Amino acid sequence: MTAGEETLAAGPTLVSAFTGHRSHLIGVAYRLTGSVADAEDAVQEAWLRLAGLTDEARAGIRDLRGWLTTVVGRICLDRLRSAAVRRERYVGQWLPEPLVTSDEDDPLHAVVRDDGVRMAALVVLDRLTPEQRVAFVLHDAFDLPFAEIAEALGCTVATARQHASRGRRAAAVAEPPPRVALEEQREVLERFVRALASGDVDAVIGVLHPDVVLVGDAGGKARTAINVVSGREKVARFALGLLRKYGGMPSGAITLVNGDLGLVLPDQGDLTRRVSTFVVRDGAVAAMYDFANPDKLGHVPFPDHG
Repeated sequence: MTAGEETLAAGPTLVSAFTGHRSHLIGVAYRLTGSVADAEDAVQEAWLRLAGLTDEARAGIRDLRGWLTTVVGRICLDRLRSAAVRRERYVGQWLPEPLVTSDEDDPLHAVVRDDGVRMAALVVLDRLTPEQRVAFVLHDAFDLPFAEIAEALGCTVATARQHASRGRRAAAVAEPPPRVALEEQREVLERFVRALASGDVDAVIGVLHPDVVLVGDAGGKARTAINVVSGREKVARFALGLLRKYGGMPSGAITLVNGDLGLVLPDQGDLTRRVSTFVVRDGAVAAMYDFANPDKLGHVPFPDHG
């Protein structure tokens, strides 16, 4: 028996071996599903499947991380297919769940450091089919061999390669601008907040990129944009309209949302709590993602209010 096989023995050593891969698996599952809850459920299910194996079956696992990644990929594929059905009945735009972290002590901090979990990148992944997304992410982001990817997808290796290739091409066409330094993000976001607080539409327009878009996700359960809002003047007027419903500039907190700076806003005025995050490009706000669906905010640490 090799040392690697010994770590897969039942008991505390198995728990320790699994725990060492948990952060990696959460990152895989979140990038695949765009859902914190689904990611945590997928990782828990992977643990149950590992723990349920016989000692002989566990001894046959030569690469635990690869085995667990394949299992998580298969579970997430099922979640993605179910999500595709739910989206057909969804009111308005669908966005991935925001991943809010406060500091390096947060257990999810290692996940959000990867460029692949930027909100803009996840939005691109949402345009792929479930099979394309799983194949593309598992291969290009996590270096999983196509044989294992084919096992997760339940298809041939050649078909898995085809799914990954199509996903790669689709992602390249819509690839978001590169992430800018947090210092620049903060400077632009603070200018944007000051412009909103002034109530001057021209001041707000001055902080927006010519190609700016605003995407809201409320699922019909809160107030935000139902359709994508495009263009500086339309986005500025919509943002100022939201601000008026808040009854003034909300007392939110600037924090990390999927590794970029965003705002976490409590209940205030006529609006319920929400998270907003941004894409900064050429010194201006190029995209704004407004999350208001309470079903997607369960993991967000909102500041105390009132």
